Amino acid sequence: MFPEEFPWPRYLSRARVLLAAVALIIASVDTSRNLPFIALLGLFLVVSILAELRGKAQSGMLGLLALFADTVYFLIVAYFGGPRMLWLESVFFLYLLTEGLVFYGPVEVGVITAVSTVFCAVLPEQRIHLPAVVLAGVLACGFAVSKSRLSRRTEELAAQLEAAQKAAEKASEEERLRIASDFHDGPLQSFISLQMRLEILRKLLDRDFEAGVQDLKQLQSLAQSQVRDLRAFVHSMRPVDVDGANLIATARRTAEGFQKESGIPVTFLGTNKPVGLPQEMTLEVLHMLREALHNVQKHAAATRVAVEVEKTDRGLEISVDDNGHGFSFAGTYSLEELELLRLGPASLKRRARSLNADLLLESRPGRGSGIKFRIPLQ
Repeated sequence: MFPEEFPWPRYLSRARVLLAAVALIIASVDTSRNLPFIALLGLFLVVSILAELRGKAQSGMLGLLALFADTVYFLIVAYFGGPRMLWLESVFFLYLLTEGLVFYGPVEVGVITAVSTVFCAVLPEQRIHLPAVVLAGVLACGFAVSKSRLSRRTEELAAQLEAAQKAAEKASEEERLRIASDFHDGPLQSFISLQMRLEILRKLLDRDFEAGVQDLKQLQSLAQSQVRDLRAFVHSMRPVDVDGANLIATARRTAEGFQKESGIPVTFLGTNKPVGLPQEMTLEVLHMLREALHNVQKHAAATRVAVEVEKTDRGLEISVDDNGHGFSFAGTYSLEELELLRLGPASLKRRARSLNADLLLESRPGRGSGIKFRIPLQ
């Protein structure tokens, strides 16, 4: 609750002991003081010392009782102290306000100020303190209100930070699962296939060396193809260069980068109108586009790709069409239908769900395929 570099409870507890001791000394050297008053000051000093030895900040009902006792003690000293204790009364009043500010809130500080103001206004000999009490009390109340607001704001920010950390952890876990799934379906399967072919090649070389050499050449081509696929996979894992002001311009650069990497010509259609998506959604949209292009390179054997990004009244629409092999099934399917039939790329379906996007997949076996996303704009 309190920073280690400035332990308020300890300092205030020691200040209470010091003020109580000074008040007792002043009262003891004054022969005109009555014994009950001196005994009361001595009792307060003993209680203050015990609280200091306890070494713990008082809170809850016990803390409010301690604040009440300190306030009563101040009023008694102010009433019976006389001229010699005028300065001590002022110091103890400031101590009370500090105690209220550190341990409590505006209500407690306001009560201390109100009680002290009424006390000084009622007793003629105490009216000399009235302006200072009112001014110090008002300032303390204002500071207490500001402190309370800052405390609430700090708690809200702490809650938001905790929520953001949980969201980041969840997003990180989902991304790890997606990468693991993509790696399992992509490079890992290719290397398993290569391993099986190598085992077949080893047996073939024992029986027919010439046929084995021919198969080895095919494996070399397969390995080169897998290297290209692995490079494309690694490229898809790189951080997306986000242009927050214009997602479409960034999508255009993504398509151009795909063309350079794969050698497949890409036709890009899109305006330069600002889209206005949040940063997280922008990243997800670009990852989705890059993944769709990666699938075209890996599976479609296409010679042409068309990418279109358009902002409409219904949302942001992204389509990727190719002239490759197409999927093993034919027809046009929505996200719900693909989920029901267990068709289509799982990672793209997962990203569409995360964006609350509509997905439409068209497959034309032997003539290509097209996938279209519509992301709602908030």
